[in-house]
Amino acid sequence: MQTLFFVGLIMVLGSFMKFISHRAKILNVVGYLILGLIIGPEVLNIVPQHFIDETHIITDLSLSIISVLVGANLRYNILKEVWKQIVIISIFEAIFTFVFISSIFYLLFDFLEFGFVHNYRLIISVIFGGLASATAPATILAVIHELKVKGKFSSFLLGVVATDNAIALILFSFILIITSSIMYSGSCAYSTVFMIIPTIFLTIGVGVMGAMISEIIDRIFKPQSNIKTTSTLGMIFLVYSLSQHWGLEPLLASLVMGIVMSNLSDEFYLVKKEFDYHLKDIIFLLFFTISSMHLNVSFLLSMPFIIILYITFRILGKILGVWTGGKVSGADKHLQKYLGIALFPQAGIAIGLSLSLQNEAGFEVIAPIILNVIIATTLVHELIGPMLTKYVLKKSCECNIDK
Repeated sequence: MQTLFFVGLIMVLGSFMKFISHRAKILNVVGYLILGLIIGPEVLNIVPQHFIDETHIITDLSLSIISVLVGANLRYNILKEVWKQIVIISIFEAIFTFVFISSIFYLLFDFLEFGFVHNYRLIISVIFGGLASATAPATILAVIHELKVKGKFSSFLLGVVATDNAIALILFSFILIITSSIMYSGSCAYSTVFMIIPTIFLTIGVGVMGAMISEIIDRIFKPQSNIKTTSTLGMIFLVYSLSQHWGLEPLLASLVMGIVMSNLSDEFYLVKKEFDYHLKDIIFLLFFTISSMHLNVSFLLSMPFIIILYITFRILGKILGVWTGGKVSGADKHLQKYLGIALFPQAGIAIGLSLSLQNEAGFEVIAPIILNVIIATTLVHELIGPMLTKYVLKKSCECNIDK
């Protein structure tokens, strides 16, 4: 059957799943992941494998918008008094998480039953470490919206999430270059590490230019907000696809574009509101449902220890990283104590980076394993994460409703 048929089927079934998720009081993201698993090749096989293999454009489209929305939360006028603390805490928690996961996977590699030769030990360990640094902005935003939270703690949390994901994207870019070099030559030269630096700067430049061009176009269409939304969406897709075509980092370019647009234009919130009302639900539905169709159930059942290890040491890295960064930056003790727990959710960015490995030459053997672990841990992160984030936000005393 045609690809469009399965897209339509996913959207119809996803609408029912959203209704069921609401009744069951679980996050929509979790419902979409469960739906994808049920209708995918591993369970009912309603959606065949060949459809999943043809969905790169849907994944790219979704990730471009998600990355822009993440960046849009980093507004200087809101966070100007605490931006130094946000950056320091984000750096510490990202590094701690990376070191914790990479170290434990490297040390216990022989006991984890990956089934790989010893050469993959370092490569798999650092890739999992890089992926663990990312946090799920959509989940945290959803909880904040549900609880009608507004205040210093929630603004600080969103700032850390946006900065954390920017660091995760840059870190993953370095990891990808280094591991590719090791994969092909068996070692990593210093020149290889420095190769990524101009790539990062060019990526940031593309994101900034995209935002500036979008702002110029928006000023031309200023009286008509619906045209502004269309042109902004077009620029997002152009920035993402051009970055991809030029061998840059499309997720980082999109995130930078979101940061610049939200700080450059006082009216960008109108465009963001249009995205939230008309696009976000559809994008999340398609992205998370299709992502979970990559899940290999038999693999997961054979490797529960890997999943437990990843989840445990990731949250330890987040909590200790936030606490240390908070001490160094002189952040409020309440932030030091609770912020790390609120960073437990992980979904879109980590899944997107895992999916991107599928298209990288030389990673064909390990990419499916990494993707399966990340999707499986996402189910746990998204089931438990909202409850932990909700608990922390209630502790901050910023909730306007009692839930």
